[in-house]
Amino acid sequence: MEQPGILLHRIIDQATPELLKISPEIAATPPQPGKWSPAEIIGHLIDSASNNHGRFLRAQQSAGLTGLPYDQEFWVEQQQYRSANWPELVQLWAAFNRQLARGMDTTPEESLTRLRLHHNLDQIAFKTVPADKPVTLLYFMQDYVAHLEHHLMQILPGHERLLLEY
Repeated sequence: MEQPGILLHRIIDQATPELLKISPEIAATPPQPGKWSPAEIIGHLIDSASNNHGRFLRAQQSAGLTGLPYDQEFWVEQQQYRSANWPELVQLWAAFNRQLARGMDTTPEESLTRLRLHHNLDQIAFKTVPADKPVTLLYFMQDYVAHLEHHLMQILPGHERLLLEY
């Protein structure tokens, strides 16, 4: 599988122009009651980037791989992404994820592949891992990209899926 930073760069490059083609009115409209609008999904992905940025960096300085969970519904509601400026929101999402991709690209191989016995990916990962099963930072970064791509597919259903399996 392609390195997560390289893959994330490709996803950003492909998705950003497509996201910017969406009108602000459509971006602010949920597809159905109780679902997030495209703007709220992008806001959620910004929140995810924010949380995982710190998790990825701290993991390089630690033997374990733990991160604080966060209430994603509260974060999205509190920040009122639905009423945010759509082009600015997309540009923030793209810029933040480009920074994450750079960080992924520069993570030392030893940090990426070291087995972590202590983790909480049973709570915070998109594709969870039992607490008693060792994980790597590489897996967690791949999981981040899979989560991002999952949500982009909700907004851009025709988007070519780049991440196959991890």
